[in-house]
Amino acid sequence: MEHSIKIKDATIRYRVIHTKVSNPRLEFRDGKFQLFIPENYPDHERIIRKHKRWIYNRHIRMQRLLSASKDLELDRSRSEEELKGLVRTCVLAMGKELGVEPKAVRFRKMKTKWGSCSSRSNLNFNIYMRYLPRELIEYIVYHEMVHLIELNHSPDFWKHIEVRFGNHKHYEEQLSNHWFLIQEEINKQIPARNGRASIP
Repeated sequence: MEHSIKIKDATIRYRVIHTKVSNPRLEFRDGKFQLFIPENYPDHERIIRKHKRWIYNRHIRMQRLLSASKDLELDRSRSEEELKGLVRTCVLAMGKELGVEPKAVRFRKMKTKWGSCSSRSNLNFNIYMRYLPRELIEYIVYHEMVHLIELNHSPDFWKHIEVRFGNHKHYEEQLSNHWFLIQEEINKQIPARNGRASIP
């Protein structure tokens, strides 16, 4: 059932879904707001009122993502194998540049991350990177390679990043915008518009 609530300057439409869950759950998906509640839950509006601030902030963020991503296009020409080849080429070149070498490079579908670096120096990359422009792929690879030097996001980590990618916030924003589009593809089951992927 569809409902709406006015919070500050926004009228936010939402859908209440009764399902077999133990506890109520709020979710923004594809730019739409949904509330999942147990089948016999008595008062869904109380949940909405309780979380008005979170709902409003999330709504504003989603509207910004919608606006920022409307003029973007995904690169559908790159295959998974081509992505793997590109990433491995970047790893070799950046490894020489940074003086590091990962123990392993792996690829898989990830729901919340573009890539990761383990304490054992293993790198994992999201196969959905295939839809990104080359410069964003290179940014992700460099980001994870720098983690072989600095495992956390310390000031020293970002100093390394800025050597090659001066305005890293620009790249992070572009990754968020593209992830929004990629999620739309995932939800269509074509393989990518939901939330945001992070680079740990």
